[in-house]
Amino acid sequence: MIKSIQQRLFWFLLLISLTLVLLLNQLSPGDAQTYNPSRYQTLAEADRFYQQGNLEKAREIQREVKPDFQHTENLIDAVIDTANLKPAAKVYWRIANEGIEQNLESKIFEPLRLLTETQPEFVPGQLLYADAYILYEQPDKALEILERVTSQYPELKEPLEKKIAVLVQQKQWLEAAIAARQFALSYPDDPEAAKYQQLADEYTKKYQANLKEEMIGLGIGNILLSTMVGNNYADANVISLLIQGEAQTGEIFAQQYKSQVTLVENPSQVEYVNNIGQKLAQLMGRNDFDYEFLIVEDPTPNAFALPGGKVFVHTGILELMHSEAELAGLLGHEIAHAVLSHTFQKIATGSLLQNFSQIVPVSDILVTLGNLEYSRDLEKQADILGTRAIASSGYAADGLHSVMGIFKQLDRENRTPRWLLTHPAPAERVEYLERMIESHGYNRYAYEGVEEYQGIFGSNNS
Repeated sequence: MIKSIQQRLFWFLLLISLTLVLLLNQLSPGDAQTYNPSRYQTLAEADRFYQQGNLEKAREIQREVKPDFQHTENLIDAVIDTANLKPAAKVYWRIANEGIEQNLESKIFEPLRLLTETQPEFVPGQLLYADAYILYEQPDKALEILERVTSQYPELKEPLEKKIAVLVQQKQWLEAAIAARQFALSYPDDPEAAKYQQLADEYTKKYQANLKEEMIGLGIGNILLSTMVGNNYADANVISLLIQGEAQTGEIFAQQYKSQVTLVENPSQVEYVNNIGQKLAQLMGRNDFDYEFLIVEDPTPNAFALPGGKVFVHTGILELMHSEAELAGLLGHEIAHAVLSHTFQKIATGSLLQNFSQIVPVSDILVTLGNLEYSRDLEKQADILGTRAIASSGYAADGLHSVMGIFKQLDRENRTPRWLLTHPAPAERVEYLERMIESHGYNRYAYEGVEEYQGIFGSNNS
């Protein structure tokens, strides 16, 4: 029975990891864009000047192979001031506010719907729409709006604060903890950052306390479902892990995963990846994790994070990259998944759902489709937080952007319908990373670490 439970845990782990891998395309390294040695030779030359302290010369050289971003002018900026509203939007805004004052539902929702369709970038309109749903006791619809706004404009504080307040009101403690931690990490210089970090810890404790209270009921439910599908109570054990917290859950899953794969034992490669990962992890605000960074012998271009900071990188993705900054971008992205509790949340919300999908096979599709937009949001959060970390660590801030550029090339051959992708398409990710790097003034022309990376993985990347 123990062996059966371990097997079930392993397959559950694989299911979770597949929702958080960098890409789902099972492509071999040979399918990647043609390696351009002259570009990386130029970046290596810039590195030498950067290490000598000649930052201007390094920047000048890098600009030879790093042209200005081409997409940022196409992205729609948030509109805050009503003076910038379109004529029709001004009318809808006025009517909706009158409806709120008069408590007339007929003058609230239809004008707000038209307003947010006419000018969706007008953030106060989106927030008023969410407030209206809260006022009329429809918090789920309010959260849908707030999720969309915080995903599109992560640099804005007010939508995130409002989202946290609604989650707390609904006692969605785990989601509230993640959102509060996102605030603290996104705005470390904000006077309220420490408060939100403390709130994140409090909400996590409340989530675990509630889970303990409900364990008997949930356990019975899972046992009944597991009996129907022959799971030998594996999911009930998953619930037991959740109560122990992220670090312990990640440790157990990681040990199980290690026993099923081949890990790279080359000491220079393992130490290199681990050192970069540990350096970035120190900047990410979760000192309660015992971080591990391991290389898996696998040709598919994947990387994923388990709860508690257990990060696994496939050799296939290492073969696609050519600089330390690119590796740092990838690791920063995966660390962010762990720091923001993404995998832990997926395990917590996925246990019962997967059993239901086995009982009714058609719902396999429904469960998958129900998670798509959510998964895109998780990937975007990790992209943003990971890029912040590498920008603070001395690496070129476009490391992850460069990795996405590689996958953008691969995506051109991907015939999967756009709406079925579980992550933002590489082209979309390239664009919002460009927007973030430029709007925050992050340095694209810092250290690339080309020769260092080639010295470790050169035989794989030639």
